Amino acid sequence: MEMTMSVQEHNQRKARSYKLILLFAMLSMFMMFAGLTSAYLVSSSRKDWIHTMIVPPAFTISTILIVLCSITIHLAKKAIQKDNRKDTTMYLLATLVLGIAFVFFQFKGFSQVVQMGYYFTGSGSSVTSSFLYVLTILHLAHLFAGMISLLIIIYNHFKQKYNSTQSTGIELGAMFWHFLDFLWVYLFLFLYFVK
Repeated sequence: MEMTMSVQEHNQRKARSYKLILLFAMLSMFMMFAGLTSAYLVSSSRKDWIHTMIVPPAFTISTILIVLCSITIHLAKKAIQKDNRKDTTMYLLATLVLGIAFVFFQFKGFSQVVQMGYYFTGSGSSVTSSFLYVLTILHLAHLFAGMISLLIIIYNHFKQKYNSTQSTGIELGAMFWHFLDFLWVYLFLFLYFVK
């Protein structure tokens, strides 16, 4: 006896597959950062480690901004699930603006690190400052992927590809933004409290 699958069941299975793939990708990204933070802990026992280095104030502002990004993308997902296109648009654009502001304050944080006299390479560099740069630059690279996915989501939203029954793209984007939020908060707290 041959069983046929409805379009809705097919879309649900496809959405679950995409979410599972994204979960595996996020887990592997987190493992990379966990490895780097473990190396940071091991390296902090070095004699040339700088225990007095402070996290730049701009990184605190960027932390607040990325948490707000996570909230706005969540609200966008909830709005499209209620077929509220106007609110979805507003929250997606707010996420984009907050994401751009996050990137701006990350670069401002880098300039504050340089003003404190810590460089990525060269005679003014240290293992401590190099770790700080590597961790934040890697997070920025992942955020760049998040910004591209957000732009694709916004484009698809304006093309009216999402609605209450087809919101997989926004759901995947929200999952990734929540992950980026969690990852940055983890890194920020790690850098702030571990000297």
